[in-house]
Amino acid sequence: MRAYFDKLLKPLEQQKQLPFIIPFLISLISGAVFSFALAPFHWWWLAILSPALLYACLKGRNPKQALFLGWSYGFGLWFVGAFWLYTSIHTYGDTNAVLSVLMIAIMALVMGLFTAVQTWLYRRFFPETPLTFAPLWVAFEWTKTWVFTGFPWLFAGYAFTERFLDSYAPLFGVFAVSFVVIILACALVEILHRKLIWIIPSTLLLLGAWGASFITFVQPKAEKPLSVSLIQGNIPQDLKWLTEYQVKTLQIYVDLTRNEWGRDLIVWPESSIPLFQSDIPDFLKMMDQRAKQTGSAWVTGIPYWDLKESQQVGQPMYYNSMMASGADSSGLYKKQRLVPFGEYIPLSGLLSWVLPALQNDPSMSGFSRGESDQKPFKIKDHKLAAAVCYEVAYPNLTRRNAENSDFLVTVSNDAWFTGTAGPQQHLQMVQMRAKENGRWFIRATNTGVTAFIDHNGHIVKQAPIDQKAVLRGDLPAMQGETLYTRLSDWPILILSLLLLIVGWIYRPRKVDVSFKSRR
Repeated sequence: MRAYFDKLLKPLEQQKQLPFIIPFLISLISGAVFSFALAPFHWWWLAILSPALLYACLKGRNPKQALFLGWSYGFGLWFVGAFWLYTSIHTYGDTNAVLSVLMIAIMALVMGLFTAVQTWLYRRFFPETPLTFAPLWVAFEWTKTWVFTGFPWLFAGYAFTERFLDSYAPLFGVFAVSFVVIILACALVEILHRKLIWIIPSTLLLLGAWGASFITFVQPKAEKPLSVSLIQGNIPQDLKWLTEYQVKTLQIYVDLTRNEWGRDLIVWPESSIPLFQSDIPDFLKMMDQRAKQTGSAWVTGIPYWDLKESQQVGQPMYYNSMMASGADSSGLYKKQRLVPFGEYIPLSGLLSWVLPALQNDPSMSGFSRGESDQKPFKIKDHKLAAAVCYEVAYPNLTRRNAENSDFLVTVSNDAWFTGTAGPQQHLQMVQMRAKENGRWFIRATNTGVTAFIDHNGHIVKQAPIDQKAVLRGDLPAMQGETLYTRLSDWPILILSLLLLIVGWIYRPRKVDVSFKSRR
């Protein structure tokens, strides 16, 4: 095995006996296994091995070959890593199995282009070194937060949530954790290639993670903890939006909440009320009065029809939202980022023949994006920064919402992906957001995973999945700001840019001549 690995590491001119199909397949497999480094498997070492193999496969390759190796890796990464989409497309979208798999394959081909372009740029314009490969990796993870509206999933840094390297998160965010992971992965290849100098930076990064674990940015406020109850209704997705099931859904949540009145805060999940606020004013008034009578705050997910805005623009304006009411509590949050295929169907008019069962689902069509400058909820003497479902996958969005807050609260409905790795990966992102911003995260979901996550990103308590449940906790409000909350992603992005600039300056002597000689 060592002999074969050494052969893979040799320069291209010494690899003539190694057909291109071999590194192509290695790249495909290494991308496919990456997601097993994440929840629910937590085989973190794969987050080192997977990019290490890609880096090794790119050794000595020309840009065209690098593009196909990167595309192969990216396809494997997204086809396996995001296969949880199959449940929403096939089971709830009423799409046949073959077409569902084909749609995921097309998605993987498109998303795989990120890695393809990344590896092409790497071999075309930069010298072969971890100090250019890692910055490009981080840059392309960052682009996934905004290109095509963003699909920020499967980042290398998430594999180390609640693990040694996550101490970089409150300093510089998840992209910094990814940067360190990729440097260590590439350094492993260089060390096996007998470039032992890479032991030094690897050791320094590990020592840096150890040292960062002693830095404290936040501390609890000297006041009574907030008593919180999270309500998990466990409403099946195929029943959730049926007209004849709406009253029963409300009754389930009312019954589960009956013994929780008197707690400081009661939270219902995303779209736990499957009706627009304009359809049920009497119900909302009753809940508000009950909350005020018992001294509780009530936060719920609800589809919101902004009637005033609709009149102004001349068309219905619907929002996936959260609202707060009750004792000394108020607030309305409109979701800013919508999830494709899990919440709405891109080009739904063109795809109506593909996903017929989703066209009449109010949660899948017509939602608008909320404004970016929304205020946190006022819950008695506390400020709660809100995020709905998929939004917690966006580091900077959560960071902006978290500014000047005491707690973070998110509601979700992962019933679309029941029985897959999707909900667990989603929870892992919430943990990273809590760690980055130094705030407790309150997470209420329809089917799971409902949980309390502390300011260090640790799951303190969680409800069983796919069961009706009530989760209770007493949470301390936090004060202070992490470095990441203050500076956002700029430090790691600037460092990556500087390294790439240095690589660009170094490029003419190491890359251009090699490139021209191989064309």
